[in-house]
Amino acid sequence: MPNLEKKQEVISEIREKVTKAKSMVLVDARGLTVLQDTKLRKILREAGVDYKVYKNTMINFAIKDTDSEGLSSYLEGPTSVAFSYDEATIAANLINKQLKDMPNLEFKAGVVEGVVYDAKGMMAIADIPSREVLLSRLLGSLQSPIASFARVLNALAEEKESGSSSSVETEEAVVETTEPAEAVAESTEAVELVEQAEPVEQAEPVEAVESVEESASE
Repeated sequence: MPNLEKKQEVISEIREKVTKAKSMVLVDARGLTVLQDTKLRKILREAGVDYKVYKNTMINFAIKDTDSEGLSSYLEGPTSVAFSYDEATIAANLINKQLKDMPNLEFKAGVVEGVVYDAKGMMAIADIPSREVLLSRLLGSLQSPIASFARVLNALAEEKESGSSSSVETEEAVVETTEPAEAVAESTEAVELVEQAEPVEQAEPVEAVESVEESASE
C-alpha cells in the first residue's frame, strides 16, 4: 500500500531526528500568517534548526520507547516540531524571541537532553544565553582580572622607580578584580531559572495504535 509505505517513511524520518537531536521543541503555530511562518522557518533554518509540521499520530509512533515518549500527552491540535542538533537551547531561544511579534505562536512542550519539559519549562530553557554569549562573557571575565592585575603591577613599578612613598589603592584594585565574579553570576542567572523549573514527570506511555496499518485506515 503506497499510503502505508509513505507513513512508515515519515515515522522513520521523525524517529531518526529524535535520536540525533539534543532537543525537540513542540509549538502551536496555527495562528501564524504566511509571512510570519516564512520568517520563522528562515530564522530557524539559518541557525541549523530542523523545523517541520507533522501529524500527531506519526509523532506518537516515532517517539514510542524513547526519552521523548513523555511528549505524547501534549500531542493535541496542530503540532510543529523544531529539532536542535548542535546546541540544545537554540531552538527554544529563537522561538522565544519571536513571541513578541508572533503572539499566536505558543510553546507546547519539549525535550532537552532527554528531559521532558512543559510549556513553562521550555520558556525557562529559552532564557538560557546562547553558547556564543556565554563564551563571550567567560572571555571577558578571564581578561578583566588579568588587566586589573597588570595595572596594579604597573603602578607598583612606577612607584618604585619614582621612589614615592604613596601606595597603590588596594581597595580600588580589589573592586576591579571582583567585577568578573559578578559577570559570571549574570551568565548563570538564566541557568538557575531552568533548575527551578521542574521537569515534567514521565507520563504513562500513550497507547499507540496497534499497527501502522490501522493508522493508514484513518
